[in-house]
Amino acid sequence: MKFFVDTADTAAIRELHELGMVDGVTTNPSLIHKSGRNIKEVIAEIAEMVDGPVSAETVATDYETMVKEGHEVLKLGKGNIAVKVPLTWDGLRACKHLSSEGHMVNVTLCFSANQALLAAKAGATFISPFIGRLDDLNLDGMDLIADIREIYDNYGFKTQILAASIRSANHMSEAAKIGADVATAPPDVIKKMASHVLTDKGLAAFLDDWAKTGQSIL
Repeated sequence: MKFFVDTADTAAIRELHELGMVDGVTTNPSLIHKSGRNIKEVIAEIAEMVDGPVSAETVATDYETMVKEGHEVLKLGKGNIAVKVPLTWDGLRACKHLSSEGHMVNVTLCFSANQALLAAKAGATFISPFIGRLDDLNLDGMDLIADIREIYDNYGFKTQILAASIRSANHMSEAAKIGADVATAPPDVIKKMASHVLTDKGLAAFLDDWAKTGQSIL
């Protein structure tokens, strides 16, 4: 499963990228706002830093303006920008237009298998089902990932399932087991995947015993 980092924090992206943990990046208006930076500046910096897809979201709600904004954000990368559009009828129209031109498109805010099916038909490169937001409604977001996986496999759709709105390390492993092609998560969630209480306990015991030997490796 590919790891995308869901942030506009370039320092955090750089740290994970140096460890080989970044296959791509997803951004959205909220993350850009949180960074306090100019949207074009930060997207261009991220696109230069990583080789994989960088999702840059349009903010228009009508088809014509989405396409115009899409063409603008595409200029910010080195061929690695994925234009991010919402799963609305106008968003699907923009997806079809941009994908027909050969551009990557990430269709976001997906909450049903029917929506995912429409996005695949429209030529989406990525479909972004939101796991955490479904969990917030006492629905199992992983059920949606499984449903989309089954439908896409049934008909050979090439659209990649990009598990989004990931809130925990468990979400990452569950998405991987179900067969999501990509998972996008905040940097802290990716880091938490390395944590386990037994690892910490074992390391503490090893260090305690080593200290008792009075030896040094260096």
